[in-house]
Amino acid sequence: MNKVLIADDNAQITKVLKDYAAKEGWGSYIAYDGDEALRLFREFSREISIVFLDVMMPKKDGFSVCKAIRATSQVPVIMITARSEDADKILGLDIGADDYIVKPFSAAEVMARARAILRRIPQQEENKSRKLTVANLSIDIDNYMVTIDGTEVPLTKREKELLWLLASNSKKVFSRDNLLDSLWGYDYFGDSRTVDSHIKRLRAKLDAFEHPGWAVKTIWGVGYRFEIAEK
Repeated sequence: MNKVLIADDNAQITKVLKDYAAKEGWGSYIAYDGDEALRLFREFSREISIVFLDVMMPKKDGFSVCKAIRATSQVPVIMITARSEDADKILGLDIGADDYIVKPFSAAEVMARARAILRRIPQQEENKSRKLTVANLSIDIDNYMVTIDGTEVPLTKREKELLWLLASNSKKVFSRDNLLDSLWGYDYFGDSRTVDSHIKRLRAKLDAFEHPGWAVKTIWGVGYRFEIAEK
C-alpha cells in the first residue's frame, strides 16, 4: 500500500489531503512543521511512497525539508504552497521537487498528479540498464551520478534527468513541450522558457569540463538534441 507524508501547518489542508489519500487506499503520515516532517520521513522512509510538502511551515521551511530529503532519497515530492512567484517554482523544482502546485488547489488534481508520478516509477524500474557512457561522459541515472573523466559533475536532480533524457535519445530532437511533458509528466502551465533556463545552467556546468565528443545542441526553431561527434 502506498503511504504519503503530508506536511502542512494548516490542519484543514492536511485533513482534506489525508481524506483524498484514503480514497486512493493510501495511508498517511501527518506533520505540521518542517522538523516533524523530517523526523517522520527519516523514521518511515521505507514506507513512504510520495511526499506532499508545504513551503511556508514553522521551524523549517519546505525548501529546506526537500533538500534534506533529496540528500538521501529520490522519493517523489510535490510542493503545495501559496507562493506563486516563478522564482519560487523554479527553486522548488531545482532542489528536487517533482511537482509544484499553488494554493488554492483541487485535492483531486493533487492526487491525479501524484498517481501520474507514481505510475512512472515502475516503468523506470523495468529498464534493465540505466547507465550510459558517451566518450568521457558517464551517467548512472539510478544513482543520480554524472561524471566527466571520472569527476562528478555538480548537477541538480532535474539537470541530471534532463541530461539523461537527451543523451539516452541522442538522435531525437526534443521541443520544450516534449521536455516538460517527459520530465514532469503533465501539461506545465508556466513559461516554457523554464526549459531554456535549465538547459543554460546544464551547459554551463558541463562546459566547465572538456567534452570534445558530445554536446547539448540547440536546433533553432525546434528544440534541443544531444549530439555525438562522428569519428
